[in-house]
Amino acid sequence: MSPDQAVIVAAVALPFAAAALTPFVFRILGEETGIVGVLVALSSFALLLTQYGAEGTVALQWIPSLDIALRFYVDGWALLFALLASGIGALVFAYSPAYMHGQSGLVRYYAAMLAFMGSIVGVALASDLIAIFLFWELTSLCSFVLIGFYTADDSSQYAARMAMLITVGGGLFLLVGLLLLSVMAGDVVGPASAFDLAAMLENSDAMQSALRDRGLFVPVMGLLAIGAATKSAQVPLHFWLPNAMAAPTPVSAFLHSATMVKVGVYFVGRVRPMFLGSEWLLLFVTLGLTTMTVCAIMAVAATDIKELLAYSTASHLGLMIAGFGFTSVYGAEAGVFHLFNHALFKAPLFLVAGIIAHETGTRQIDSLGGLRRDLPVTAAITTIVALSMAGIPPFNGFYSKELLYEAAVEASHHHDIGALGRLYPAVAVFGSIFTVLYSLRFLSLFFGDRPDELGPVQSPPLTMLVPPALLALLAAVVSVDPQLAVDAIVQSGLEATAIDPHEMHVGIPTSYSLPVGMSAVTIGVGLAAFPFYGRLNGSIRAISRAVPQIRPNWWYDAIVDGLTDEGRWLADRVHNGLLRTYATWTLSGTCVLALVGFVAAGAIEPAELGVEATLSIALVLLVAATGALAVALSDSHVAGVLTLSILGFMIAIFYILASSPDLALTQLVVETLVLLIFLLVIEEIPESYAIGLRRSIRDVVLSLAVGTTAFVTVLVTTSARPGGSTYIARQFAERAVPEGGGSNIVNVTLVDFRGFDTLGELVVIALAAISILTLIVMRGSGDGGLIDTRAGNELLDNESSDDERLEGGLSEENPLEGGPSGTPPDGGNSDDADTGIEGGDTQ
Repeated sequence: MSPDQAVIVAAVALPFAAAALTPFVFRILGEETGIVGVLVALSSFALLLTQYGAEGTVALQWIPSLDIALRFYVDGWALLFALLASGIGALVFAYSPAYMHGQSGLVRYYAAMLAFMGSIVGVALASDLIAIFLFWELTSLCSFVLIGFYTADDSSQYAARMAMLITVGGGLFLLVGLLLLSVMAGDVVGPASAFDLAAMLENSDAMQSALRDRGLFVPVMGLLAIGAATKSAQVPLHFWLPNAMAAPTPVSAFLHSATMVKVGVYFVGRVRPMFLGSEWLLLFVTLGLTTMTVCAIMAVAATDIKELLAYSTASHLGLMIAGFGFTSVYGAEAGVFHLFNHALFKAPLFLVAGIIAHETGTRQIDSLGGLRRDLPVTAAITTIVALSMAGIPPFNGFYSKELLYEAAVEASHHHDIGALGRLYPAVAVFGSIFTVLYSLRFLSLFFGDRPDELGPVQSPPLTMLVPPALLALLAAVVSVDPQLAVDAIVQSGLEATAIDPHEMHVGIPTSYSLPVGMSAVTIGVGLAAFPFYGRLNGSIRAISRAVPQIRPNWWYDAIVDGLTDEGRWLADRVHNGLLRTYATWTLSGTCVLALVGFVAAGAIEPAELGVEATLSIALVLLVAATGALAVALSDSHVAGVLTLSILGFMIAIFYILASSPDLALTQLVVETLVLLIFLLVIEEIPESYAIGLRRSIRDVVLSLAVGTTAFVTVLVTTSARPGGSTYIARQFAERAVPEGGGSNIVNVTLVDFRGFDTLGELVVIALAAISILTLIVMRGSGDGGLIDTRAGNELLDNESSDDERLEGGLSEENPLEGGPSGTPPDGGNSDDADTGIEGGDTQ
């Protein structure tokens, strides 16, 4: 069955359209706008469900000249991820009205949530590399808005900036990797499919061979790994995820457990067939198991329930990355199945955390206990999903964890990775022991003694209880009959991520094997160590406090603060109010960019940069050079203006001798006007400048750089005739008529460059009109509204005494940060007035 183009486009576009209409919908429905979110998510889910069993590509022309189309590829893996995003999205939207009751900024909240859902569905289905990157970055943008939802809360803004910096920075690495892939694809699958990921995967062996032949296999794989690691919170870039818990709990349930953080995992699974090999195994298995273990340990050290769940999410993401890293089919099975299982048990756990905080007013683990008496239904939900997270049989998390163990055992016999492969099973078991510990600790919130300081606890609204209950019910169904989930959706996802997929079978083991023994050790040691949980928690936290350098937050703060200080120092020297300084930085940057651009483009060919001149032209140029030297050596403005005019008139004579009378006439007019303007304002300019040696040296160096750049630019662009070997002239001559749409090179040149000239003139006229209008308005407001332009003249008059100001920077500081601070309104929802993540990552 082929996918239906209209259905696929509608499934992606519908959330974006709803996001655009959210302000109007909110005026009608108010806080019940979440109902529209439910309908939109269910509509996308239904549309995607109609494509069940379909496989193929649909495309819409986007940028035909670059062979870029809005391509969507439908297969089991794409549908699995897209259905999770829209299905869990519907439940989160249903949960939101009761949880977000009384909050301000709900228009922004619902619009961002809808746009985020559309972005995730877009990432899942996109096949064009440019579209993948755009949807990828849209998820980061929406996440930034949602994490920073409480705009008056410093910790919320800190977390939002951190998430944006890490994930968008990683996206730039991804972009470079995707562009390199497209270059290779142009040679392997043809220019028309250079951006089509589906076409690359159909020729995965040829793509891998081409990448290896060019020496790009490891660099491209590394770039894609950085992009995936930042998005999916892999060590050492995992720290943004616990801090992101400053977002409202529905955001955490949707973005940071079920969808956004799995985008990196999804992409790793998508490109896996193209890169599978020993390098892939070493990189992703090591990365995944390290993340799984480190974050599981940090989850045990958590004191806040959302912090615990955040670290546990990063740990399980590491499990999925490790699964896809293993080259055997068991690895692909573990990655696909655990992505599905994790969504079923982690999203309800976050929603349960929201219920606890909403009804008790606290998220501190030590302040909670015995909640089963007050929240019996929530306790039943938590029992199912927490034991699933722990990997206790027969709950669904056990089956995918068992597949990881099988993949680790198989990899231990892999000869290409040496002794490291034999460590993988031990590391997997060690990390999983901590998973059992923190899962049991979360479950213990509902059992044991009730703390005396815990006040009365009310039952949550039905709309907050139904979404986690439905997800827990699905987890229970998969726990009872895991093969049902495999046959329904997991098998089709496996076929898209594995090179040699077979029919997948899962169930409770009936005989002993090494993976079964590993599971027994994991559960047994975890249960035995649980009575010592408090000591483990205290010890890990004590080590973190004693050695703050082991915390990624410490390094992040040090780097960001250092860059901020250096940026402030640089700003004080660049933006010091002196025209000379601005000219220096502008001209220096222009020279560097121009010369580097010429070198990078191969436009500088020293052997061809020759100058041919007659005797008369040489004499004129000699006089011009002498005039330029006289300008530099003049000790007064009058002398400088007059010698500068000599230089200008010599250029006009040069144009006449070069048979360009029109340019000569223009030059004479411009030179005459410049001379007149100088004479008109010369009384307002100091007679001379007294400048120090440092400034003189700087000015000389800058002048030489500008002159060299202008000289090289003129030679590169004009020294050759059409058909010659100079790069820029040759390229323009060859492409002007066929691509410019003209009949000869002259009219193409006139149209192209006069068009830019006219655009510049229009901009100048518009700016002048705005300036005149501003002055008229200011004058109408009274004499005090006029700007005293004498301050500028005074600055010029005092420039000779401003050496110290230039070198030392401005004495007045302009703080980069500020604004009102405060805490978000609770509106009966005090749990999200987050003040930061305690434990290993405090601000």
